[in-house]
Amino acid sequence: MIKVSVITAVFNAKSTIEQTIQSVLNQTYDNFELIVIDGASTDGTTNIIKKYKDSLSVFVSEPD
Repeated sequence: MIKVSVITAVFNAKSTIEQTIQSVLNQTYDNFELIVIDGASTDGTTNIIKKYKDSLSVFVSEPD
C-alpha cells in the first residue's frame, strides 16, 4: 500500500486550520502522514494545531 504524505503549510489561519486537519484525519484511506509547517503564526493557529499533535507526523512552527 502506498503511503501518502499530506503537507499543509499555514500562517495565521485560525479560522480554517482545524477544518483542514479534520478533513485529512477523516479520510477513509489510512496509510498517510500529516505534516503541518507553520510560519510562526500569531493568531492562535498553533494552539489549534497542538490539539491534534498526537495525530500529526510532523509539526514545525518557525518563521520563514
